[in-house]
Amino acid sequence: MVSICGRLAYTMWRADKMKYLDQTLAIPAENIVCDETLLGAAERGDGEEVLRVWESPETFVVVGYGNRIETEVNEAACAVRNIPVLRRCSGGGTVVQGQGCLSYALVLKIADNAELCNVTGANRFIMERNRAAIEAEVRGQGSGVRVEVQGHTDLTLAGLKFSGNSQRRRRNFILFHGTFLLNFDLALISELLPMPSRQPCYREARGHEKFLTNLPLPTMVVKAALRRAWGA
Repeated sequence: MVSICGRLAYTMWRADKMKYLDQTLAIPAENIVCDETLLGAAERGDGEEVLRVWESPETFVVVGYGNRIETEVNEAACAVRNIPVLRRCSGGGTVVQGQGCLSYALVLKIADNAELCNVTGANRFIMERNRAAIEAEVRGQGSGVRVEVQGHTDLTLAGLKFSGNSQRRRRNFILFHGTFLLNFDLALISELLPMPSRQPCYREARGHEKFLTNLPLPTMVVKAALRRAWGA
């Protein structure tokens, strides 16, 4: 599956502008590996910047590289439902992904923007651009609710989280990826994940069902907003 993603990456990058890839691979593990492969291709000089979006039809759990599965995942519940538990290359917390959860990945060249030179600057720069893009669409639907960045890399509506994000850094490029809850079964998250061991202050010990929300926008609207925001 790595070689397939590598060929995809090489084929896309034949021009100077950021490329756009709307591609969901066959199984969850392939989709997780593909993000890292796109970063590796860019770092090796085989590619440049890219925005990828995908939405898995299969439910799965993915933990950050520093997470302990036995602490962050209800393994028994996952086993009963035959839901795979995977690990990604970036940090951040544990999430449930699947139908109704749009995933995206940005591969960005560090030298092109001084704000990408450290973790804090990259978080601030990327999250503000994503925040503004989504808020414009929310307000376009007639809602006066503000989209905010809370915690380190969460997007929220009225204090409820609908997007989580994380990054993986290499010498010349970074991978910044995350999820948007759009039409997801939020009750399933409470079933598969215990309360996280690390929580942002704004969570205030709220359970998943009182902390998370679906963003009231169609998938295609969110994809288009990201493309415009990043010129992909």
